[in-house]
Order: sequence, then structure tokens, then C-alpha cells
Amino acid sequence: MNLTQNLKIPEQVPAESPILARPALMTGIIFEAIRKYIYENSGIYFQDNKKYFLESRLQRRMNFLGVKKFEEYFDLIKSNTAGASERKYFFEAITINETFFFRNQPQLDVLASQILPEIIASKSTLNRNKLKIWSAASSSGEEAYSIAMIFQDLIKPRFPNMELEVVGTDINNAVIDTASAGVYRDYSIRNTPPYYLKKYFKHVNGTYEILPEIKKMANFKLLNLYDDSMMRAMFGFDVIFCANVLIYFDQASKTKVISNLYNSLNKGGYLFIGYSETLHGISKAFKLLSFPNTVGYKKE
Repeated sequence: MNLTQNLKIPEQVPAESPILARPALMTGIIFEAIRKYIYENSGIYFQDNKKYFLESRLQRRMNFLGVKKFEEYFDLIKSNTAGASERKYFFEAITINETFFFRNQPQLDVLASQILPEIIASKSTLNRNKLKIWSAASSSGEEAYSIAMIFQDLIKPRFPNMELEVVGTDINNAVIDTASAGVYRDYSIRNTPPYYLKKYFKHVNGTYEILPEIKKMANFKLLNLYDDSMMRAMFGFDVIFCANVLIYFDQASKTKVISNLYNSLNKGGYLFIGYSETLHGISKAFKLLSFPNTVGYKKE
């Protein structure tokens, strides 16, 4: 049954639904089909032990739409009509977004103390006064804004003519909207130093709004790291942060994504990944560098 003939997709609906329904059965065959579709379109690979996670996440969305079977929902997302709008909700449902401000302090420390001064010194010889930093898989924007705050507080006073552009990207449209709005709650700011919280946020009715001087440094957009055409537009970056992304990819996908990130960096640029991640066995193009409590990869 092809559900797309009669189903109208709402423009804006939540990924989860309060509607209670009898759980659908995700057979091994449909799990393989959906897993393959996800892999081919995002590079994300769901291991066999993630079947329940995928099943429960999609079930919530199906409940909202009134779809009874996973086969029907799969027909929907593959369609060229209704599926075009539904696919964004599909990827929102299957991705995990766990982040907060100043999550990886050692990386931010070395960025401010060593890496940015080094890059700025190199740029000054070429009369260039703009830094470009990419927060790949930026989720709801906390990492991007943390970088902007560090720059404004520790770099701008030393190098007043230097400007910063932070680009945040994610495959999940909902978190991109949150990042662009720049409004957060207690969970996101729980690790934020009080100094930064007071200086760069406005506390309004239980929320924390990023001040305009920080917000203007960052822009956010939807991007699939596995999409070669999208990645070709991402170039000229001095530093890339791509933490906790490789853990969702298989070896082939990791190799492809890291190769694209390498091409996106300027010569002398740096790549930072997550604590539990490594480029060992993935790429020999970068030089591994050790810093206090963290490591980084340099494009020479």
C-alpha cells in the first residue's frame, strides 16, 4: 500500500505525539530497508542492537500521522511528493542531540590560547582579518555560541581588527531553528561559567537569550555531512569542530566524511573531534597534535 496518494503532511508538527496506538511491528526486512535508506542518505549506520531505538523513535511519528505500518511510512518518506516534507521529520526523529554550552572546555582552552593566535599571526602576514570556524553537527548551537563567546572575551581584545564567522550545521532542521533563535533553558546552560552567563546572556522568564553581539557572529543552516554537493560549498575554514559524529558512521562513511572535512580546511587549519573518537585507520592526511587534556588534527 502506498500511503502517499491520500496523505497530506502538516507543515509544522511535533516529532512526538500524545496519541496512543498499538505499536507497529518492525520486521527484520523493513529494518534492513530503512537502515539502508538512512545509510545511503546520511552515512549513519544503525547496528542491529539499535533496532529498538529506531523502532520507538519512528513509532512516535507514525502515531501522529496515523500510519499503521512501518512499510507504509517507508513508502511515504521515499515518495517525491509528500515525502519531500516528511523526510525532515524523519531525520529529526532518528538523530540524537545532546549538548550544552562549554561542553568541551579543554578544546576551547587550546583554541583561545594557542590555535587562534597562531592562525591570526599567519593571516596578518597576508593582510587578512577574518576567521572562519565550523561547528559541524552543531545541534542546537551551544558549541557555536561558546566559540563566539571565547573569541569575544579572549581574542578580540588582543586582536581588535580580527573578525569571526562561526558556521553551525546539522542534519536536523528542528535544532537548527533552535540555534538560530538563540534562546535556551537551564539544561543547556548548566556548565556555563557564571561570568559568561552574566555577560553574554539575557535572563527572561526562565530562559536565557544570547545577546546580539554574540548572536551576530554565528549563522546556522541545514547540512548533511554525507552529501558531496553540499560539502563542496563548505570551504575556507580555519578550524572545524566535529565532535561525536564519527561514532554513528561505519568505516567507509568515516573515511568519506573526514576526507570532505580535510578539503574544507585551509592549509594550517585544525580539526577537533570527540574524546571517544580517533582518526586512526581513517585518515593519514592530518598531523596529530597533543594539547593539555585533548588532541587535535592539523592540515599541513
